[in-house]
Amino acid sequence: MAEQLFDNHGRPLTYLRLAVTDRCNLRCFYCMPEEGIHYLPKKELLTFEEIQRLVTLLASMGISKVRITGGEPFVRTDLMHLLRMIRATPGIESLRLTTNGLLTAPHVKELKHLGIRSINLSLDSLDRQRFRAITRRDEFDATWQTLTQLVDEGFDVKINAVVMEGKNIEDLVPFVHLTEQWPVSVRFIEEMPFNGAGHVSTLVWTHQRILDHLRQHFPSLTKDIDEPHSTAFHYRVPGHRGNIGIIAAYTRMFCGSCNRIRITAQGVLKTCLYDDGVLNIKTRLREGATDDELRAHLLNAFAHRAKDGFEAERQRANGITESMSTIGG
Repeated sequence: MAEQLFDNHGRPLTYLRLAVTDRCNLRCFYCMPEEGIHYLPKKELLTFEEIQRLVTLLASMGISKVRITGGEPFVRTDLMHLLRMIRATPGIESLRLTTNGLLTAPHVKELKHLGIRSINLSLDSLDRQRFRAITRRDEFDATWQTLTQLVDEGFDVKINAVVMEGKNIEDLVPFVHLTEQWPVSVRFIEEMPFNGAGHVSTLVWTHQRILDHLRQHFPSLTKDIDEPHSTAFHYRVPGHRGNIGIIAAYTRMFCGSCNRIRITAQGVLKTCLYDDGVLNIKTRLREGATDDELRAHLLNAFAHRAKDGFEAERQRANGITESMSTIGG
């Protein structure tokens, strides 16, 4: 069994969020410009073999949970092969996936067979027209089909909805109503500045405002149990099968218990969502670094981790201009 891995603030590191592509088949305005971003050539992405080597090494150091992200992961050719490889890695106890659902439905049965039971589904509106306005694509039906299939197959489904003034506030109450009959967790996320264009100048819908709004409509809303290291503060309407979560992604209220590291589609290690990358792992791999050398580089990065997202942002050489699809959330 691998020893427990800690950062310089005494926080355990057990969770890897791994972006396998920066490409996406939606154009959500809070994530990237309408014309898209300059995508990486395939040779600039980590290969499956490089990913497997990294996951194996990190598992030996104490990482036990992996979440595959993008961009949209299923845009990556033969993603299921990679999932099989990671699922078979000794030490990886949990493999999870974040997707927009457009290409997911044909793979649901195999995902279940592989033991991947937790899926995060990006869905910012329950209304077709608002969905189209936010994503710049008329693909609501595909995402909804995937959602219903995942629920029918018994997956632990978390719906991720970014809360945006003038875009989807009308959806907050219907999303809570969805939890009455469906055993899903709807997570309302503060809007972040990773839209490929720069900083969000004024955050209107903070964690507290979202909570106040929900309590106006659901006075019986009660605090629910938060799992250790959870980024969401969970609440429940008594009698509902599902619950809701509010993720303070911009106000960064969960940093003190963060157990996550990220590897971007470019092969760059981020020890915080808000840093601009602390180690180019892909370069080290392709320079021929041994596992011991890679381990030393990783441990050095973990030993200099920012205390929180605000410190990480202050330490950036440049302001935030990247798209969330290049980060892997």
